[in-house]
Amino acid sequence: MRRPRNGREIRFNDYVGRLASATGHLDRHEPLRTYLTGLCLEGKRKSIEPMAARVDPLHVQARHQSMHHFVANAPWDDVTLLRIAREQVLDQMDRHGGIIAWIVDDTGIPKKGKHSVGVARQYCGNTGKRDNCQVAVSLTIANEAVSVPAAYRLYLKDEWATDPARRRTVGIPEDVVFRKKWEMALEQIAWLVNEGIPVAPILGDAGYGNVTEFRDQLTEWRLPYMVGISEKTTVWPPGEGPLPPVRRSGRGRPPNRMRRDENHRPLDVESLAKGLPGSAWQEIAWREGTKGTMSSRFATLRVRPAHLDYNMHEPRPIEWLIIEWFQREGAPTKYWLSTMPADTSNEHLVKLGKIRWRIERDYQELKDEFGLDHYEGRGWRGFHHHATMCIAAYAFLAAERARFSPPEPLSFLEAPPVPEGFKPRGSPGAT
Repeated sequence: MRRPRNGREIRFNDYVGRLASATGHLDRHEPLRTYLTGLCLEGKRKSIEPMAARVDPLHVQARHQSMHHFVANAPWDDVTLLRIAREQVLDQMDRHGGIIAWIVDDTGIPKKGKHSVGVARQYCGNTGKRDNCQVAVSLTIANEAVSVPAAYRLYLKDEWATDPARRRTVGIPEDVVFRKKWEMALEQIAWLVNEGIPVAPILGDAGYGNVTEFRDQLTEWRLPYMVGISEKTTVWPPGEGPLPPVRRSGRGRPPNRMRRDENHRPLDVESLAKGLPGSAWQEIAWREGTKGTMSSRFATLRVRPAHLDYNMHEPRPIEWLIIEWFQREGAPTKYWLSTMPADTSNEHLVKLGKIRWRIERDYQELKDEFGLDHYEGRGWRGFHHHATMCIAAYAFLAAERARFSPPEPLSFLEAPPVPEGFKPRGSPGAT
């Protein structure tokens, strides 16, 4: 074996060694290296066969077999490898200010057919509509310079979770039961807290922020959040709240629930935003993009969320309502609720909310560069093993980017030379 040529190759070999050791058996070490290398090499498809052809063009069939067994069948632990990948990035993230946000999100993977684990007609972010796809829920740790998914789990609709025959066919573990996406996100947050990762504000889009139970649980755990909400979310304007219980004399238990009436009701946030004076709006920039400074108009208010507070004994706590309204638009474009401290500056609130772009970039690169959505197997284990390897490959690149600016190319990961005229077995024109 030749000696490493540079520091980056030495770090890569050390990283691969730690990942390989975590898989257990020695016979998994080489397939792990091969799979990780295949994900990092250039190529349009990152499913097993084309990766095997790039990594070892003279022995495609044997390489394909070992890589397939490693991902689809070998019983190594995804959590352990994700922990190593996370630590690889954390070492460099600290150089850029440490973790400043935990971002919950989900991503869709369009699929044809109906036999791959978790495939169902459901909303798919890739297509922006209900489609035949798999959906995975993830939790990303991030700052403005670096981010990496720290947890990743396939979402199962009830039609999968409660069908014993389908579960057996794709190998869904017995302890995996139906969970709503926001419940899965809470489980991932609780797990990361127990892992001892530095706590940071929780970010999420309206798919999570619209769920009052999700926000309430974060508040109970004393985890601050900044989450998107829909324009129909109701709040009490600044200085207002539900009416106190009616006082009455006589026998029986006195009323003890908050109330509202026809003349005293909360507003949806869109109506509240449209009624604000011009002085309430402020132009705020949040970062430099490829096309210059990114900025927009924002209003920030201290409000009380109003969801079902007439069933409560006391008003909901006061939170931040942040509203974005591009001047050229006819209506506000985004809304957030946040439990960040009352003295948090408007600029900090906006920059925090906008860090969600990191997870969108993560998903784009994980799919476009590392083939997160290219796995062709149908089983539960293979789906998660492939995703773990994609995240592990991405974590190394993310750490190297944080180490160098701009990062050096992964030039040491070169496909081996191919004899002139050679074609891998099974490819067009092969003999």
